[in-house]
Amino acid sequence: MKRMITAALTAIALTGGIAHGQQTVKIISIVELSGTGATSGTQFRRGIDLAVKEINAAGGILGRKIDLTSHDTQSQPAVAKALTVKAIDDGAFAIMGPVFSGSIIVSMKESERAEVPNFTGGEAATITQQKNPYVFRTSFSQTVGMPKVANYLANDLKLKSVVVIYINNDFGKGGRDVVLRELKARNVVVTADISTDPGQVDFSSAVLKAKQANAQALFAYLTEEESARLLRELRKQGYDKPIVGETTIMGQKVVELAGDAANGVRGHVGLTIDSPNPLIRQFAEKFEKEYKGKSDHNGIKGYFGIYALKAATEKVGKFDKKAVAAALRSNCFAAKDHPGILMDVCFDQHGDIDRESYLVEVRAGKQVVVATLPALGKK
Repeated sequence: MKRMITAALTAIALTGGIAHGQQTVKIISIVELSGTGATSGTQFRRGIDLAVKEINAAGGILGRKIDLTSHDTQSQPAVAKALTVKAIDDGAFAIMGPVFSGSIIVSMKESERAEVPNFTGGEAATITQQKNPYVFRTSFSQTVGMPKVANYLANDLKLKSVVVIYINNDFGKGGRDVVLRELKARNVVVTADISTDPGQVDFSSAVLKAKQANAQALFAYLTEEESARLLRELRKQGYDKPIVGETTIMGQKVVELAGDAANGVRGHVGLTIDSPNPLIRQFAEKFEKEYKGKSDHNGIKGYFGIYALKAATEKVGKFDKKAVAAALRSNCFAAKDHPGILMDVCFDQHGDIDRESYLVEVRAGKQVVVATLPALGKK
């Protein structure tokens, strides 16, 4: 591990952004560009890069162009923490990432200590439960997404029993704990609770257990590459009951990797490029033109995070990290005033967000929005 951290910090010394000086504002992205989180981190970084390119072309934030530097956590929490310390030493005005919940839970203690706003793509409920005033989500907490999933299973599908398959890390365990609680509250019985490992390749045993549990449907909560492997194995073993998930299992990368095995998967997503929202559609077109590939929810999250930071900084009117963090908390931002945030959004006092979301189904290799769900706080 020491060798990995040393290598990461050495790489920093060999990289740099645009010219430094008073006419720039330093933002550092610390994301998973290799290891198990590479799919998520690469998309998140591309969203950041696209937003920065647009903002700089339009004159920057309060007249200053963004000096962006990106670093790879290697999907290791200890590396993420070391990179965060380095980013602070280098004078970061804000930090974007990490995406993985396990990494941000470790690294955000450093950004809190330095009073640096820190945006994350992580969804584990515990991230914002620690009352860190400088951490902000770019996606829903599991405490927002999972009740919507449970409502769909209990009220829309009218299910009485479900088998749960989850990934055994901070992300997976957090979601699993919340969904079990929400299902119990709706009198849905979990007939099997199946743990899988990060990076797991063979899902034959997990799928066999799921089939033997004889539930009416399966709820899966894994990261992208593992989700694709699970779906392929489910189809291989002839699993023919509803497969429901939350965001990751219906992501663009999963659809690409799983192929036809992804068709028919349903669930709740906070963000999708197939949204009827015209601003999200415009983002999707720009992203695909820039990178010759489609964005997933992580790309949208990275893009949103930069524009949310811009909106808050302009609200404050100066580059004051503490004031910008305060301007984000317990505040709402409208897309008509800040198109880059893509949809109306509210941050609560903990850094959690509330905005509209979607019920989707994968059909012919594409997410199809079945329904648009309003923000929880919308009257």
